[in-house]
Amino acid sequence: MGDGYLKALGNPEGPHALARELVGSMLAEWLGLPTFDFSLIDVNDDDEILFARGGKAEPGPAFITRAVADGFQWGGSPRHLKSVVNRMEISGLVIIDTWTLNDDRCAPDRKKVHRDNVFLVQSQERKRGLQVVAMDFTHAFRGGQDINRRLANIENIRDEKIYGLFPEFESVLDREAVKRLATSLSGFRRTDAERIVRTVPAAWEVDKDGRHAMASLITQRAHFLAERIESMLSMLWPERLQLGFEGGTE
Repeated sequence: MGDGYLKALGNPEGPHALARELVGSMLAEWLGLPTFDFSLIDVNDDDEILFARGGKAEPGPAFITRAVADGFQWGGSPRHLKSVVNRMEISGLVIIDTWTLNDDRCAPDRKKVHRDNVFLVQSQERKRGLQVVAMDFTHAFRGGQDINRRLANIENIRDEKIYGLFPEFESVLDREAVKRLATSLSGFRRTDAERIVRTVPAAWEVDKDGRHAMASLITQRAHFLAERIESMLSMLWPERLQLGFEGGTE
């Protein structure tokens, strides 16, 4: 089966971190972004799985991703960004982080910047090109707050801050890609949200109110961003002033 990365019950950030990881990954997949192969597995009583920062995985459903041999953490190199074959993936990473209010890659105020939280792999389209993988949504949906009825408040739904926009991304963000992704968001339906939220195991302790709020948030925010995301990013594409007439002034 190969190596993988496991996020399990008993982790210091609590069971809701697993729900955020699963839902964020499924939303990225829905949006058409490359993701790691991920799945849910059961940790048993006799499994001896230790967390990297101490502690032991508890029995129950866990989130696992398949490790890749030809990938690496970005770290901030502009040269690597130029090697990305499909620039829509960079735009898509900003869109998915903004959709899920994920401030753990690059916070809107840029006080929290984790360039190592961007993962690049060898592109399947070109031998020398790179591909951006959408991963790590543990701190999505307001920085790791509990998933409860307050999640779907109007401030979250209509938040106009941009998440995941590293300074290095600004020159390579593609306006047409943003438009296409916005069109995709306009087609996101409540039934899509409910289908995704239903996959969250009961053992991860997201109650009925929390599930309802999460489905409401991702649906309403998708439609909000479909209408507003291009204008929210307008500082990257300033409109040039045109005189509007030919010849000299009168």
